[in-house]
Amino acid sequence: MPSPRPTKDDATRRPITAAGVVTFRPGREVLLVHRPKYDDWSFPKGKLERWEHPTAAAVREVAEETGVHVRLGPPLADQHYPVNDRPKTVHYWTGRVVGGSDPRDFRPNAEIDAARWVPATKAATMLTHARDRDTLAEALGLRPKTRALVVLRHAAARSRSRWHEEDTRRPLLADGEQHARRLVPLLAAYDVRRLVSSSSTRCLQTVAPYAEATGRDLEPRRRLSEERASADGVAAVMADLLADRGGVVVCTHRPVLPLVLDAVGLNGTHRGGPLAPGEMLVVHLRKQRLVAVERHLV
Repeated sequence: MPSPRPTKDDATRRPITAAGVVTFRPGREVLLVHRPKYDDWSFPKGKLERWEHPTAAAVREVAEETGVHVRLGPPLADQHYPVNDRPKTVHYWTGRVVGGSDPRDFRPNAEIDAARWVPATKAATMLTHARDRDTLAEALGLRPKTRALVVLRHAAARSRSRWHEEDTRRPLLADGEQHARRLVPLLAAYDVRRLVSSSSTRCLQTVAPYAEATGRDLEPRRRLSEERASADGVAAVMADLLADRGGVVVCTHRPVLPLVLDAVGLNGTHRGGPLAPGEMLVVHLRKQRLVAVERHLV
């Protein structure tokens, strides 16, 4: 029997998903916005656009509401509350300013009429909602600056059985190429600046759209390929990346991933199950010490 067609009432009960950022700048200040419709002070946040990933939405909303560009740090606990009888979930991250911190492009409007940097101690009293005060308290515990090391499994590639040339040249499927393009805003959300990949075609193609979008160089590493990988070789590559001070992505293959994760110092608790094609593990580091881990698949 066919399922009934969705009604207008179904749409009004559909869960709402939003994303936001608790953004800090030096001096222990946090970015708040005022919404005239509700006369409240809160963090920049907003609903996801169609097919948008929460990480991309979080960064976009801060830019749209305040004119400030940010990169994501460690994730925070989700907020859950009802809005007009609809359940709402807001995904939150800590964030740091990328570039200038003044909201120069901000223009007051009907949705947001003020964007202000506030000392963290004052923000706790300015925030209107108790749930935001709880989120701020959690964020303050993660406030010291971190950087992201993104471990990425290449997107879906042509099958080995249907590929009759050298395996290192095996390309992505059309779906894999589309998946690689969808990774661009996710990597940008963490301000990834160094792009390192297995020298195999399918890995290079996975990171290539981000390289093209940002104008950054893509660094092939044979020691990250299935054919050349060894514990010592992967450890040497990762030691170099761990010493880097900025955001890094390293793209490799399923059989090589355990060697990469060993080199990062991830145990079984943080690893979870195997990464799916095109899935990424975001490792937040402070002075090479692990602070948080999150996984994303688009």
